[in-house]
Amino acid sequence: MSDYAIELLAGHDRSTFVSDAPSLDRYFQQQVTQDVRRRIAACFVAVATTDAKVAGFYTLSATSLILDQLSPERARKLPRYPVVPAILLGRLAIDVSHQGRGLGGALVVDALLRAARSEVVGHVMVVDALDEAAALFYQHLGFERLADDPYRLIRAI
Repeated sequence: MSDYAIELLAGHDRSTFVSDAPSLDRYFQQQVTQDVRRRIAACFVAVATTDAKVAGFYTLSATSLILDQLSPERARKLPRYPVVPAILLGRLAIDVSHQGRGLGGALVVDALLRAARSEVVGHVMVVDALDEAAALFYQHLGFERLADDPYRLIRAI
């Protein structure tokens, strides 16, 4: 994705960002800096190399899953701790002017790589899909649905 640079959110202009999800736009424009400052989430942005505008973003934070939420096959390979450490891909959105270029998938791959390189470990990455279309997008990228919540998906890091 040489058309984009992925970096930590800093002084980027967020005011013109518009995706297909108004709730994500509101979060990105009004709340994300508070979450970053309070150490609730880290936010990464894809910046277009042509005009330095934010083309997409995602957030990462620590979370956990109850061991029983995992499939028996996956749980069998883990210690019998009651919870499993995980990394939450909390929010992901692409500006409408940059959709259809594979940027969403590239941001998920970037998030997985950051999680794998992190000194803070997580066994899986967790996403909470907004709707069925988002769940199918994540499944296409190798995420599995949890049996008790079809919009919560996981993928090994």
